[in-house]
Amino acid sequence: MADSVTSEGRPRIFPATQWTVILSAGGTPSPESAVALERLCRAYWFPLYAFVRRGGHAPPDAKDLTQEFFACLLEHNWIAHADRQKGRFRSFLLMAMKRFLIKEWDKANALKRGGRLQRVPLELDTAEGRYTSELADTRTPEQVFEKQWALTLLKSVLTRLRQDYEQDGRGTLFQALEPCLIGSRDTQPYAVVAVKLGMTEGAVKVAVCRLRDRYRECLKAEVAQTVASPAEVDEELRHLLRVMARR
Repeated sequence: MADSVTSEGRPRIFPATQWTVILSAGGTPSPESAVALERLCRAYWFPLYAFVRRGGHAPPDAKDLTQEFFACLLEHNWIAHADRQKGRFRSFLLMAMKRFLIKEWDKANALKRGGRLQRVPLELDTAEGRYTSELADTRTPEQVFEKQWALTLLKSVLTRLRQDYEQDGRGTLFQALEPCLIGSRDTQPYAVVAVKLGMTEGAVKVAVCRLRDRYRECLKAEVAQTVASPAEVDEELRHLLRVMARR
């Protein structure tokens, strides 16, 4: 993520990300904003499903609610009501879902299922399996949403990083070094990795350092896709760390 000013002190233009494209469309959605919104929805639907399930809805109802929520979101352009002063995609999604559960479900349920509402292709068949395996705790619905948002974002970063390495023909290197991103020197000795890769221990240290630097870059870039200004990126990163530190 680039700094907000150039080296000469001039303001730097914030590059259009998925969320800023959507916000800029406002009340007049564009083809670009529609694509960006669907992409974000498909990437981050599970935190909302988990929120609905933790709120007490049975699995079939939670699937229907999540699907209908996104259908209404797209058809009725709820994005036009997003608060630009709180320009975080996660905040918008959670507030919109809460309002939907209170006011909109009866309306959506009155429509014939599979009718005129546009459906987002979500992987709902996997939802309950993920929910039961990942959420055996006592968190509130909001805490469940936040934790799953963070996990989804981190998973996206790892996927992007893995793809980058594979495209460069370094997939084997990434597979060997990935544990070093979260493990310690004790659990993942560089000497052992060096033998496995046929590298020197010093070369492994350099490779791990570069991997971690690239991971931080990708994480910042992923977060930037879901906020409305560069000023919010660092705070969103701090929030992510706080969420992941909660037990």
